Amino acid sequence: MTTAPPHSALNALVAAISQVLLGKEHQVRLALACLLARGHLLIEDLPGVGKTTLAEALARSFGLAFKRVSFTSDLLPADLTGVNVFDPASGHFHFQSGPLFSQVLLADEINRASPRTQSALLEAMAAGRVSVDGTSHPLPQPFLVIATQNGLDQGGTSPLPESQLDRFLMRLSLGFPERQAERALLQGLARRPEAIAQQLTPEDLLQLQARTACQHVSEALLDYLLDLLQRSRDGQRRGAPLSPRAGLGLLAAARAWSLLEGRDHVLPDDVQAVLAPVCEHRLDGGQPGGGGLSHDLRTGVDGLR
Repeated sequence: MTTAPPHSALNALVAAISQVLLGKEHQVRLALACLLARGHLLIEDLPGVGKTTLAEALARSFGLAFKRVSFTSDLLPADLTGVNVFDPASGHFHFQSGPLFSQVLLADEINRASPRTQSALLEAMAAGRVSVDGTSHPLPQPFLVIATQNGLDQGGTSPLPESQLDRFLMRLSLGFPERQAERALLQGLARRPEAIAQQLTPEDLLQLQARTACQHVSEALLDYLLDLLQRSRDGQRRGAPLSPRAGLGLLAAARAWSLLEGRDHVLPDDVQAVLAPVCEHRLDGGQPGGGGLSHDLRTGVDGLR
């Protein structure tokens, strides 16, 4: 029986991706934690800051099949899922799979597509399968959706429904690089995503995901999580409360972060490290600038500190 790759292999993977996305190691680690926790990732930011680069580099570093789909207003569900095609030679219909049948799907500008198309993506994210003409087709494993979203002040966009926002484990913003990193970028020192050598295999990733789920969580840590969830449900705070699914996601992300930190158990610091990217888009309904809400959770519960 094979074992999961050592902690040093994960550090090497983060270092390799950081040579492509300069000055964004923290965001790279969060994206990797999302993948280890079997979650889906939403990136909201301006064009040109590296969203596509991060998605492609993450896929290449694990040797995962990668596809990109631009979510335009005329995109149909069948353009994602695939269709049944009639074969005259056999006299039967055969399923021709769409781009959803990849291991990493980049859903570019997701909030430009119609609600109907977004619903097709929602089933894939929630259930790991798609239904075409009444037949269910399982998606490859591992499976990760990385979606990019434009700000709602840009033309042709509409807010994602709360049910779909809740399917994204994390929401990140890359932001502009620091001056030194941008200087290196201008000097041509950043590598292209296609230049990344495969660091680990898809089988390694499945083992890491299984190991993540086994990270030890103490009873006291669970009480700390429950206190955070309960505080979000206080009638005195504004914003949406965190659902039980959000609690499960927060725990899974904290487990993944503890693995990246080289431990076999989860600490309150791991919960705090992932609290904002896991909770803010749920607390504020997808609106940017919700940092105060998760800050309210962080400072309002003493927990284990």
